[in-house]
Amino acid sequence: MSSSSTRKAPKALGLFAAGLLAATAMVGVTLTVPSTPATAQNQIQAEAIDPTRGFADLVDRVMPAVVSVQVKFANASSTEEGSQRMIPGLPEGPWGEFFKQFPQFREGAPGQRQRPEGGMGQGSGFIISADGYAVTNNHVVQDANEVTVTLNDGTELKAEVIGTDPKTDLALIKIDSDKKFDFVAFTGSEPRVGDWVMAVGNPFGLGGTVTTGIISARGRVIGAGPYDDFLQIDAAINRGNSGGPAFNLEGEVVGINTAIFSPSGGSVGIGFAIPASVAENVITSLKESGTVTRGWLGVRIQPVTEDIAESLGLEAAKGAIVSEVTEGSPALAAGLTQGDTILKVDGQEISDSRDLSRKVAQLKPGQSVPVTVVRSGKTMDIAVKIGTMPDEPKMASATQGDGKDQTLSLADFGLKLAPAQDGAGVMVTEVTPGSNAAERGLKAGDVILEVAGAEVNSPADVREALNANTRKRVLMLVKTGDGQRFLALPTAKG
Repeated sequence: MSSSSTRKAPKALGLFAAGLLAATAMVGVTLTVPSTPATAQNQIQAEAIDPTRGFADLVDRVMPAVVSVQVKFANASSTEEGSQRMIPGLPEGPWGEFFKQFPQFREGAPGQRQRPEGGMGQGSGFIISADGYAVTNNHVVQDANEVTVTLNDGTELKAEVIGTDPKTDLALIKIDSDKKFDFVAFTGSEPRVGDWVMAVGNPFGLGGTVTTGIISARGRVIGAGPYDDFLQIDAAINRGNSGGPAFNLEGEVVGINTAIFSPSGGSVGIGFAIPASVAENVITSLKESGTVTRGWLGVRIQPVTEDIAESLGLEAAKGAIVSEVTEGSPALAAGLTQGDTILKVDGQEISDSRDLSRKVAQLKPGQSVPVTVVRSGKTMDIAVKIGTMPDEPKMASATQGDGKDQTLSLADFGLKLAPAQDGAGVMVTEVTPGSNAAERGLKAGDVILEVAGAEVNSPADVREALNANTRKRVLMLVKTGDGQRFLALPTAKG
């Protein structure tokens, strides 16, 4: 790479990162492009097309099931051109780090704009049943007091919001009509990176717009919610495409277009779609009850890092380690404890903490499933009866203890310790800058609850546990504020 191209990279990153993170357009005028009226009044059949001959046949098949969605909000005294829903929180990875370092770009970052108090909004959707149920994004219809859909032939019909799920940004609406609608189905197979996709929607209120591309990546986490598992696609999607479908070559819905990264609100080929495998379960629940019921384990978890894996003697940095167990939870009733490393749930391997949250949420409350954990170096299966996720998360119980001792210095670790004020654990009073402890995030005021799986209630307990440790790293359970986490400190042993 030349020196000139190197100098341009930071600016390019800024334009790339600081952009639109959703595809809803707030506009005052609805522009709809009519097309040929629908003829087949049944499910659009899956039949693969040859992309080398174009996508026209596929468009003809699926277009009748795609709708434009217009919404009105309370106190609609004004409209705001170009407003969009922004995803709460900052995304993880390089984009999140960029926004932290360069706050001047945060206008396009998540959570920086709110929906105007009054006005109109537009998005996209698609019909999934002959009686007029349709799918869109939660952020398209949330808080709307009037919803209208425009069919591909230009017909406008009123619709009712059946249910929404902010955690996955999905919504189910019902078109108010007795006619039989053309509809499409979710795919039953997992898409692969490199597969063709075709996006259809209502960008900028233009209606009936088709773009094509491929699936660029899977499993993207962008900070949208607790169950992020997005498909990344490079088919052009823009404001107003929110809630629209992304089809495979068989005419099946593989994803719901939800968010994009962009410097200006226009497409730069980085779009995100909710996978069909996530959407189908949510939509089914919304149709049955108007709400989403999720499985609940009742643990606070964190990823297993390389350091933690080594300190526990695990072969790989996979799974999720339990840092707290919620009082009155299914996990507590089943006997799960702090320090358990969850490797599988119901026979499915767990890659990380976010993967565990997604898999447990998909389980049916009331069913008993095996949870495979590693505890004190031993692998075991524990039967857990899955609960129903509460609306308000309960606080997790914390290990308590008593006993006091004098201040202790552990120079090798860069720590000074003293009895905790409430007698529970051991307080960190000083951390040497640049030490192993400082590098791993320990700071004054943190409270060490466990060392190598043993409770510590005095500085002397910490020293004793460290002396008994035989691994290259020692695992500690640390309380910071109201939360707890595990961290692994290198030792001079091994």
